[in-house]
Amino acid sequence: MNRVVNVLLLFLLIPTLLFCIYVGFDMPISFLRMTGQNLPFRFEIFLTIGLFFMVVILRKSFRRWMGIRIVSKVTKFKWNQPVSKDRKSRVRTYLLLETAVMAFSGVALYSITEEALFPALAFLIGALDNLLIALVSKSYRVGLSSKALIVADREVVVMYFTGLRKVSVHQQTVFFDYIKSLQLSFPLDCIQEDARDAFFEVLEEQIDRDKVFFSKIK
Repeated sequence: MNRVVNVLLLFLLIPTLLFCIYVGFDMPISFLRMTGQNLPFRFEIFLTIGLFFMVVILRKSFRRWMGIRIVSKVTKFKWNQPVSKDRKSRVRTYLLLETAVMAFSGVALYSITEEALFPALAFLIGALDNLLIALVSKSYRVGLSSKALIVADREVVVMYFTGLRKVSVHQQTVFFDYIKSLQLSFPLDCIQEDARDAFFEVLEEQIDRDKVFFSKIK
């Protein structure tokens, strides 16, 4: 989910940056027959772009914080442990890189033209959110209930047991295969190495072994 959102933001950032250059440097475009400063509805265009970025960023933020909040309620889970130290360190690194890229993007858009205030503000809010998520790394956890598995750190992974047909481990990734060819996964290194046996034991207890093939081959 997080990867898809980041790709979408990057994909849309490029035309937004080009539009900022067109307006900010008052460049002419022959087929429009006008320069950037003469383009009508610039405020509305930048507002729409900014609102779209804001919705995408806030939706990702809401999902993250909600996942962290849910998995922090330890007593509601059959098994609940903090994410491994190696995973936390790697996630913090990724988040700080994302923070730097989003902050730079916001500053760059506004520097090119102050009319890009709304898109710039959306990226700066996204950068702040990433920074805050990185600062609460102690709250990253993996929770296993009778109905689903939740992994909450840089992104939130929720895997329900309804429709599950196979659980397998391959190349440090745990795969959940469902009916209709749906497959979800999460990295095994989310779980502390000394807690993995206990995790798989509890996981096996939550699924119907007559319907679900279970393999822990690593």
